[in-house]
Amino acid sequence: MTQQGGEGFTRRNLMQYAGALAGSAAVYSIAGALGAVPSFANAQPLQLDASRRPCKVLILGAGMAGLISAYELEKAGYEVQIVEASHRIGGRSLTLRHGDLIDEIGNKRYCQFDNDPGLYFNAGPARIPSEHSNILGYCKELGVQLEPFINSNRAAWMQFDNFNNGQRMRQQQFVAESRGFISEIVSKGVSNGWLDQPLNNLDKDRLQEFLSRFGDLSADGQYLGSNRSGYASGGLLTPGIIKPKVPFEELLASDFWRLGMNFGEAAPMASVMQAVGGMDTIVRTLAEKVRGTITLNAPVVSVKTVSDGVTVTWREGGGLRTETADYCLNSIPGQLLSGIDNNFPDEFVAKIKARRRGKLSKVGLQMSSRFWEEEGVYGGISWTGADITQIMYPSGGFGSPKGVLVGAYIFSPVLNDQFMAMTSEERIQMALTQGEKLHPGYSKYFESGASVAWYRMNHMLGCTATEIDDSTATSLRQPRGNHYLIGDQVAHHSGWQESAVLTAHEALNSIQAREAAR
Repeated sequence: MTQQGGEGFTRRNLMQYAGALAGSAAVYSIAGALGAVPSFANAQPLQLDASRRPCKVLILGAGMAGLISAYELEKAGYEVQIVEASHRIGGRSLTLRHGDLIDEIGNKRYCQFDNDPGLYFNAGPARIPSEHSNILGYCKELGVQLEPFINSNRAAWMQFDNFNNGQRMRQQQFVAESRGFISEIVSKGVSNGWLDQPLNNLDKDRLQEFLSRFGDLSADGQYLGSNRSGYASGGLLTPGIIKPKVPFEELLASDFWRLGMNFGEAAPMASVMQAVGGMDTIVRTLAEKVRGTITLNAPVVSVKTVSDGVTVTWREGGGLRTETADYCLNSIPGQLLSGIDNNFPDEFVAKIKARRRGKLSKVGLQMSSRFWEEEGVYGGISWTGADITQIMYPSGGFGSPKGVLVGAYIFSPVLNDQFMAMTSEERIQMALTQGEKLHPGYSKYFESGASVAWYRMNHMLGCTATEIDDSTATSLRQPRGNHYLIGDQVAHHSGWQESAVLTAHEALNSIQAREAAR
């Protein structure tokens, strides 16, 4: 493998190839070996003080952005009123337990899990990256207990029909084999001069040693197999017998390396946390701190800017109610907001309509036994080429008699279209049937299931917005009069609670600046 133009192989080239072939962990490790250090920038801190006048804010939507806004505004002395279309708070922060309503249009039902606080299903957000300092800071401030979310577990399984004769394999074996072959290829390049320029001799020696350790190569730079793959037998009372290495071309036949292999190594996924007892603990604790009115079952029918304020009309108790406030913070999903009576500028409405709705679906399965722990799997994710894509194991409650796992987490829009058209029973049966390839005998442990297709969820009709360019996101966050659009839907990177918090902070800082200028 040579570079065109006769130039030497550079550090940049090396990391580009490593990223393509071995994933982000290789890039980070090689960068460390060569002396590179990553850096992270902090978001602008919230600077909210009391208004110079009595000031009322209407907040539309009791999701993360709305509740954070209410919490901070009340601390600064503002009057707050929250209006929520749904029967519950939280927005897409939905944790399902015994008796909870799953308000899916045309498919309404109740969760039938056992009445046990340890049996719950995070149908919405499930993890908080350690770099999301704002939401983690609120958890600390509110006293919400956190625990590690096991995002990557090499003891979990992977299964693809075109690989290993369709049989499951431990992820540790696949990863060890892949890194061994890649390290052998690069090591040969180092030894025969392929990387001579502009790397100096010290760099080359360090890199050669790094590759040997990274890929568990033999003294002569070959990959002969590794105990990192797990032993075929022995290892404790008797010597461990290393599994035969898998040909590299066979590893490439599996799609596991496209996403699952490096999923837990992407920046947001490398270190993640979860709220103990369910992710909705965060929004429930926030709601308990809000002193102002939170009106549920109140769909908004009109939002209009007026002179130095905003007037909002919603349905309440069989009739209509109208209120005018100094400011309005609005987290109604764009796909619904564009159909509500308003007097927003045409260009603003056009940008809202142009946003594409995200399609994500999940299935939660209550199992009579935590059988996966008997297989040595404690938390993490198993990956499959089947439609269910993933099985996610609970990251807490280890050793409990029963457990709820995520039996499907579907990203593909095409697969989600098929999933949405199914009944809940059909979705659960699909999850059980396809899960058998990862866990033979899977179905016999099944007791109860719950499914959520966010594209059909009432008052949502979609999950996260797909990523939008910076200029569009920035434009949508700009106030129209005294009306602000907030929520992760107007962040460049949607789908994270941190994004929702940051949009709220940005709007609150803007209100603060406007009030200070009076």
